[in-house]
Amino acid sequence: MNIYFCGSIRGGRQDVKIYQKIVKKLQNYGQVLTEHVSHDDVSEKGEDALPGGDEAIYERDMEWLAQSDVVVAEVTQPSFGVGYEIGQAMAMKKKILCLFRPSSGKVLSAMIRGAEGKLGSSIFQVRDYVEEEVEGILENYFGELTKN
Repeated sequence: MNIYFCGSIRGGRQDVKIYQKIVKKLQNYGQVLTEHVSHDDVSEKGEDALPGGDEAIYERDMEWLAQSDVVVAEVTQPSFGVGYEIGQAMAMKKKILCLFRPSSGKVLSAMIRGAEGKLGSSIFQVRDYVEEEVEGILENYFGELTKN
């Protein structure tokens, strides 16, 4: 199974430790195409060393998104890029799991929270969590996914 993980890069890297925990767990279920999102050495400036710059990043990421079977997005830290990736994944009819931590004090975008009811829980899910629960949420999600 190919998994596309979304997490904020240029929108802020304060959740990178949580991204690492999520990506490590996701690796139990398949290949995480975007595991670099969880790397400590990726700063808010993004991937400076990639030849071709932003255009190359876009091309590569859209190719990975097309190859993915499922998208897992940590959406607590607002990010234009993550929102764009979710929108593209929806257009591609990918299965999407969004993870949000209410304890952050932030409010999740209505465009994400409201999409769950419109698209059906088999395609688009939003799960509120506390950090200690994230691994269990992923176990349940992928357990159900592999049943179907």
